Amino acid sequence: MDDRPRRPATGPIAPFVRPDSIVRRIWGDADAILFVFAGSAAEFALNRAVDWLFFSGKLPADPLGRLFTTARFAQEIAFVDEATARRSLHRIGAAHRAVEHRRAEAIPEWAHRDVLYMLIDYSERAFELLSRPLDAAERDELYGVFRRVGEGLAIPGLPPSYADWIADRRRHLERDLAYSGLTARLYDRYREVLGRWRYRTLLRVQSVLVPEHVRRLLGLEPCPWMRPSLAAYKVMARVGLRPLVHRMIMPPETLPRIKGLDHAG
Repeated sequence: MDDRPRRPATGPIAPFVRPDSIVRRIWGDADAILFVFAGSAAEFALNRAVDWLFFSGKLPADPLGRLFTTARFAQEIAFVDEATARRSLHRIGAAHRAVEHRRAEAIPEWAHRDVLYMLIDYSERAFELLSRPLDAAERDELYGVFRRVGEGLAIPGLPPSYADWIADRRRHLERDLAYSGLTARLYDRYREVLGRWRYRTLLRVQSVLVPEHVRRLLGLEPCPWMRPSLAAYKVMARVGLRPLVHRMIMPPETLPRIKGLDHAG
């Protein structure tokens, strides 16, 4: 009889996000990610905690680079196992604490919730613009995944359900956003980085993507032909012209990184 201790049996490693989750479908699509960040770019600029972005300097210095870095972190959570995702969340939390240490001040809890809420809201809005509205189960799944992300980042006060989140999201929008001099400075950087034509395209996308309160604060008039243009884009994508459109709306040096946002599963 073999009396040697046996290693405990290990089962398959559980993913942080289910393979069939709507979250993977959204965050595995380059177009959806670009739309998420088009909306977030608008709302970041209005947030009352935008001074933290200027303190770290990363977003004002390189808005597009920050987009790809954030997308990489999001995909490291969406497409990996539970343990790997937890390590990524720990690194994000550590980065936040390092900025707080440098400033000798804590990032407000409501500001952490605002950022998480942006990603939830614009994930849903981007998918609707590019494809279709989410159904009730998909909304619950989307919120449930991001709530777990928020818990992994130790963000307090997260609503228990999607329905409760909708009400809290509205309260945060009305309380935490205002147009300021930093809003104007951040939009100046968007224009410098994108160039005049691509910057105008960004504004048009934002005009049909962001909530009414955000649109009103930024003075954006809804672009009447943007939604028909998106319908035409879907046809162009199906016939293989998607890279051409990306070349038209984003600087050429970013194209390889945009292609890298597409995730097979």
